[in-house]
Amino acid sequence: MTGNLYGVSLGPGDPDLMTRRAWSLLQSDAYWTYPVKKKNGTSYALQIALQTGLTEPENSTALIFPMTHDKEKLAKYWLHAAQTVIEKLQQGHNVIFLVEGDASTFSTFQHLAKTVKALDETVIVETIPGVTSFNAAAARAEMPLADTDDTVAIIPAGYGLEMIDSLLNDFDTLILLKVKPILDDIIELLQNKNLLSNSCFIEKAGSPEERIVHDIASLHGEKVNYLSLIMIANNHHRQRGEIIRGCRKKTTTS
Repeated sequence: MTGNLYGVSLGPGDPDLMTRRAWSLLQSDAYWTYPVKKKNGTSYALQIALQTGLTEPENSTALIFPMTHDKEKLAKYWLHAAQTVIEKLQQGHNVIFLVEGDASTFSTFQHLAKTVKALDETVIVETIPGVTSFNAAAARAEMPLADTDDTVAIIPAGYGLEMIDSLLNDFDTLILLKVKPILDDIIELLQNKNLLSNSCFIEKAGSPEERIVHDIASLHGEKVNYLSLIMIANNHHRQRGEIIRGCRKKTTTS
């Protein structure tokens, strides 16, 4: 019998945030696989799993997914990773793929699962849901993402300033993921729109290296971690007299 492929969401950094289902699979006899950016590279997802006190199994395998937008190059790595997984599955072993955050949200797992299914459509794939980085960040910063009829948009910052500016006009809360490449530009945009005080920067939410910055302007010119995001509460959409939502502070307009 062919084994099953599981995308196991581990949350953004705190191992206590993983589900009982994820914990159960980690302790099963399934083969572990996890993403790395280069050969002999480290895996953030693996580090989360090991923080639970578990030991990496001898049968675990790192799958290389380089940081590149070259589709032809990526396709070769996707294919090699899928073939590695299918080899284990066809031997009758279940395979789990360790995922930081949630496996359905901007996750490498979805690309791997599609490639595996393209090679063998009989493979059963199951996605184990988990806590996203922005949900954990909102909880840590005590910043509600939505209330009553509020609208929320979540995008990678790489979409660019024009898109960010447009969404700030349309949504009550905007979450920008992977802000590192254009952080300075984002800061300037928020300053121009008088939204700096209603914004939070969070790096590696829930991990031992977590950093929360309320004074986002202080980050101008600084190199931040790839795993970072900004949450923006756009009070321009709210009527005077209502509560302005911001980072760890609530004030009422007069």
